[in-house]
Amino acid sequence: MNQYPDKVTPLSYPINDLLAKRWSPMAFSDKAIEKEKISSLFEAAKWAPSSFNGQPWKIIYAEKENKEEYDRLASLLVEGNDWAKDAYLLLLICASKNFEYKNKPNKHHQYDTGAAIENLFLQAVSMDLVGHEMAGFDSEKAYKLLNIPEEVSVLAMMAIGYPGTPSDLSRDLQERQNAERERKPIEKFAFKGKWKQ
Repeated sequence: MNQYPDKVTPLSYPINDLLAKRWSPMAFSDKAIEKEKISSLFEAAKWAPSSFNGQPWKIIYAEKENKEEYDRLASLLVEGNDWAKDAYLLLLICASKNFEYKNKPNKHHQYDTGAAIENLFLQAVSMDLVGHEMAGFDSEKAYKLLNIPEEVSVLAMMAIGYPGTPSDLSRDLQERQNAERERKPIEKFAFKGKWKQ
């Protein structure tokens, strides 16, 4: 089964295959992910760069085989993200707001955590897994349900698994999954020398 979309916006310049293959499908198989692969995902996140090597990322995860843990994380998803419950692995991405050293505020905690999760995402692609990050979840409920301290930012959720069968999705979700991947032209975000409108 082809896990990548048929319609891909042509690349303007060559990039690493892992970057080109990374995408966010909604069709997941509930096939178990091997334990070594799960460990490799977190190993990849561990090696991300961070301000003063603070490594602020914190990840709460659940595997489908542990129903209690999985259902607890899945209960955070808002309506419309039910498709994510097919994935074998659910993650809640968090970040410590302060450095461990002297507990000083770390204004880069979200930026650094984004780097760690991109490492994790690309590692998933390298192992023939697919992932999808989501903002559609109840962060307030997460604090209460998972005993997350207030000095931690709750940032996103992510589903990871083996690719599923798109025809199992609703028609609306199939259209979203099969839509062409679009990216802004480089000149819209890379400005040489100074800001450009």
